[in-house]
Amino acid sequence: MSARLALARSFFAIAFAAACFLGTPLLPGAVSSAFAQTMQVDEIEVVGTQRVDPETVRSYMSVKVGDVADAAMLDRSLKALFGTGLFADVSIRPEGRRLIVTVVENPVINRIAFEGNKRIKDEDLGREVQLQPRRVFTRTRVQQDVQRILDVYRLSGRFAASVEPKVIQLEQNRVDLVFEIDEGPLTRIRSISFIGNKVFSDSKLRDKIQTKEYAFWRILTTTDTYDPDRLSFDRELLRRFYLSEGYADFKVVNAVAELTPDQKDFVVTFTLEEGEQYTFGEIDYDIRLKGIEAEALQPLIETIPGETYDADLVDDAVDEITDYLGTLGFAFVDVRPQPNQDREGRTVGITYFVGEGPKVFVERIDIEGNVRTLDRVIRREFQLAEGDAFNTSKMRRSNRRIRNLGFFKSVDVTNREGSQPDRTVITATVEEQSTGEISFGIGFSTVDSVIGDIGIRERNLLGRGQDLRLKFSGSTNRQQFDVGFTEPYFMDRDVSAGFDLFRILRDETDDSSFKEESTGARLRAGYDLAEDLRHSVNYLIKTTEIKDVEDDASRFVRDQEGSETVSQIGHVLTYDTRDSRSDPTEGYFASIGNDLAGLGGTVAHLRTNVRGAYYVPIYEDYVLGLIGEGGYIFGLDDDVGIAERYFVGGNNFRGFARNGIGPRDSDSGDALGGNTYYVGTAEVGFPLGLPGDLGIKGFVFTDVGSLYGIDDSGSEIVDSSKLRASVGTGLAWATAFGLIRIDVAQAVLKEDVDDTEIFRFSFGTRF
Repeated sequence: MSARLALARSFFAIAFAAACFLGTPLLPGAVSSAFAQTMQVDEIEVVGTQRVDPETVRSYMSVKVGDVADAAMLDRSLKALFGTGLFADVSIRPEGRRLIVTVVENPVINRIAFEGNKRIKDEDLGREVQLQPRRVFTRTRVQQDVQRILDVYRLSGRFAASVEPKVIQLEQNRVDLVFEIDEGPLTRIRSISFIGNKVFSDSKLRDKIQTKEYAFWRILTTTDTYDPDRLSFDRELLRRFYLSEGYADFKVVNAVAELTPDQKDFVVTFTLEEGEQYTFGEIDYDIRLKGIEAEALQPLIETIPGETYDADLVDDAVDEITDYLGTLGFAFVDVRPQPNQDREGRTVGITYFVGEGPKVFVERIDIEGNVRTLDRVIRREFQLAEGDAFNTSKMRRSNRRIRNLGFFKSVDVTNREGSQPDRTVITATVEEQSTGEISFGIGFSTVDSVIGDIGIRERNLLGRGQDLRLKFSGSTNRQQFDVGFTEPYFMDRDVSAGFDLFRILRDETDDSSFKEESTGARLRAGYDLAEDLRHSVNYLIKTTEIKDVEDDASRFVRDQEGSETVSQIGHVLTYDTRDSRSDPTEGYFASIGNDLAGLGGTVAHLRTNVRGAYYVPIYEDYVLGLIGEGGYIFGLDDDVGIAERYFVGGNNFRGFARNGIGPRDSDSGDALGGNTYYVGTAEVGFPLGLPGDLGIKGFVFTDVGSLYGIDDSGSEIVDSSKLRASVGTGLAWATAFGLIRIDVAQAVLKEDVDDTEIFRFSFGTRF
């Protein structure tokens, strides 16, 4: 208690002395009284210095020995000494022809400590404050550091935080500086409201912004805490959304965040002016390049007169025209959309100006801010190189490619004037973020009961951009261990290459009366053929053992007992335009793959797999998905073994149990798998009237398909290629703890030997 009291008194004394001086640095009356006339200065005596050399004090003063001093010169000297920040108090008084300068030095900081901070570490706060041990203590710098600490807490959503500096006086004019911190509770967003919106509801607009209202299920996110930078970004997100919906006059009048009276939460209010919805008017071209006609550019542009105005389509058209002209050798291209807005007719005509841009070349590319990541990992994402013709569109896409690496918290690619008027320097400024992951998973499903996994992954190994992962997953019916490595730019080419090592144990006792053990390795490589078209090749070698076959198993299973070695080469060609791979709302993808086994090993077969999906919004947030997949395998020298056949049911065919359809032994009931299968799904996802950010969606669906064909023959085998079908409904909840999925389906077309199920539940999470 006594130490803190002494601390407070010392701090008060320093502050009081400074305040007294700043309030009346030198009273004019005193100056005129003491210096009614000028005086000759023969000597300047410095009193009170401890660390600062007296000659250093004299060097800061405007008055020098030999000068004729007046009150103004002394006033300037006094201010100069205070301006150094070295002194808590300074006084100057004349004695004859001598000036006595008395100083009280500011103390030196011995140690800086933080107390009361739990959410933010000492090291992080230490990097924010400017004062450091062995530096001079000043009240101004302390207050500046207090504000910096408060800013750090506000960025983390704690606007109720308070910081009180305490000074502990030590011997030899040293002090310990302690920042006592009361972090306070998280300042959350209590409500988000909109004023002026008539076309779109509040809930619709809340889905479009990053800031979210507080809810208990967001315990693992920070979007429901107030962040002024995020609020500014929300303004831009709203603008983009309205412009994409045709509201060319839209603007956010203001976005205000106000603290509630209890100082615990914020209320955010956006005031909007929606304006009228516009359609595209006449599309015209102003082409200044020789040999380029409008007819050549029209197929590149999706802005069609009469359709709803969409600013995103205009931006896409600029990129498409720039790329197309680049392939024709026009390196210096200036493509600008010039809108022609007709407010009465509510149309926006677009004139695409296409001309020759300034002839500027890239002088060099500088990389800044990368600590771990090697320069070449960033440089290879640039679509520009030193010596290339500068292109703004390519620089913007380079920014996006670097950001998509996922290695950096922030990415900013800019350019500035180079050493010559026709030269420019591009600078990529990045801020590193953690790329290592340790994951633990736990879940439950009606098929596999308890599911668990543990994984370690580094997506930027040694700063080289390489991806290394180790994972173990296990359930009641399956255990799997994987090691994978990927080099995204193999031999400095735009080709990803890698390998996988795996060991899989499967328990098929319930369905097919055997256990399966596989150990193998895969080499793979992939490359882009076009923007949305990718091709990959792979080589697989594995050994599979069918073991622990039960005594009452089908003879077709007993015949399979033993080991086989598969050596196969394969490829996959994929075209993908979906807007999201995890939760698509529009776009489509299609893929076809072939595997040829027989290049060594004991198995020879040819397999073909096809997959595809099409997603289209049919009404606001209602999305129709049409999904299909199929496969066919046939033996080249021998029959296809049970380990290589297809099994259908469960997750890939709802309404039927795992391995529930296909060829089966009528005596033992064992599922034998099949050589040919197909499954198709029509599904509509829709909101349930709950807040969109809650992540709950409903589904109605129908699955159709079949599995048939087996090389073995026998009267006890039941094999039918007839169509099976099911209908059902489902619920998916994307929680902070993982995806919860519930499906209820009824098989409406089935065979007598098929194994059906009505209810399917799965839950998974990763920490």
